[in-house]
Amino acid sequence: METGAERRGSRRFTMALPMTLRKTGSNAGERKAETRDVSFRGLYFITENGVEVGSEIEFVLTLPKQITLATDVHIHCTGLVVRVEPQDGRTGVAAQIERYEFMPQS
Repeated sequence: METGAERRGSRRFTMALPMTLRKTGSNAGERKAETRDVSFRGLYFITENGVEVGSEIEFVLTLPKQITLATDVHIHCTGLVVRVEPQDGRTGVAAQIERYEFMPQS
């Protein structure tokens, strides 16, 4: 039987990055969240309000200048929620990244 590490197609990096989140196509406001780990194909993040497995989401990750060694970089992504679990009174969410693009700097 495969373990989670064996099924992963790309390496995960433990990073606490700020992000904003909303359901795709929703007029509901954005929520704040923070990543726990990130890979090229997916991420795990913690948020106050959960989303449902199977939900399509949009989110913006912010790579701070301490990582990029230049300016903050914002990455707009779309994804699919694949797992939701309670995390110390908050919600942990695993999502598959389906598309991403770097946002222009303002």
